[in-house]
Amino acid sequence: MREIAPTTALCGIVLHPAGHTRSPAMHNAAFRALGIDAVYLAFDVAPAALAPAIAGARALRVRQLAVSVPHKETVIAHLDEIDATARRIGAVNTVTWRDGALLGANTDWLGVVRALERATPLAGRRAAVLGAGGAARAAVHGLLERGARVTVLNRTVARARELASALGAAAAGSLDDLAGGRFDVIVNATSVGLREDVSPVSAAAIPAGAVVLDAVYDPERTRLLRDAEARGARVVCGKWWLVEQAAEQLRLWTGLEAPREVMAAAFDRAGQPS
Repeated sequence: MREIAPTTALCGIVLHPAGHTRSPAMHNAAFRALGIDAVYLAFDVAPAALAPAIAGARALRVRQLAVSVPHKETVIAHLDEIDATARRIGAVNTVTWRDGALLGANTDWLGVVRALERATPLAGRRAAVLGAGGAARAAVHGLLERGARVTVLNRTVARARELASALGAAAAGSLDDLAGGRFDVIVNATSVGLREDVSPVSAAAIPAGAVVLDAVYDPERTRLLRDAEARGARVVCGKWWLVEQAAEQLRLWTGLEAPREVMAAAFDRAGQPS
């Protein structure tokens, strides 16, 4: 176990529950590779405890916090400043201490587009985003920024319509509307598949030839991705969404280019049985 000096910077992630996160492994590996004196921890924070948790981070001058489910939208009320992109998205996944203030940003949108761009250009593509929470908001924003035509699909259609209207997506509907939609790109921004071997949509609804990205990264080959491969689609595992958004978080704090392959290797090791 590494020695923690009085000058060691404290960083971490707030989420609930916390057992599945691989963010500490990735960030700590990046800190070692770059020679940064910092430690990154996971903090299991229930929704009712978010306000005191952020107050504690402020008092302790935590240098950077990642924010994950279920706090990406509610954390906004507890911060000093929100950058323009995060405010447009309506969700924050990164809180950085700077000049005595807690600043909110969103790197999820860059994570999703950079992950997808490993497999396909996005300009002009017809994209379906599944979900209507903070991750979905980031995915919709990122796809629109890259010139895609975006449809939001969600179990609760009213939430899909609200998101589509807020961010300027082309259309909205239910998850059942994926069938026959002729989509080039599909992004699962829900947590379906995280704890059970299930998919948010039927296998038959996935178009052959589409590129499918799943935000769920544990397991790496989710039911959605296995179904997509069987249908002839190309798949991008959630690991690359996580790595790319984390790389941008590190840049926001330190100004340094993140060692992505080091972080990806740490992600893989963290998923192996101990």
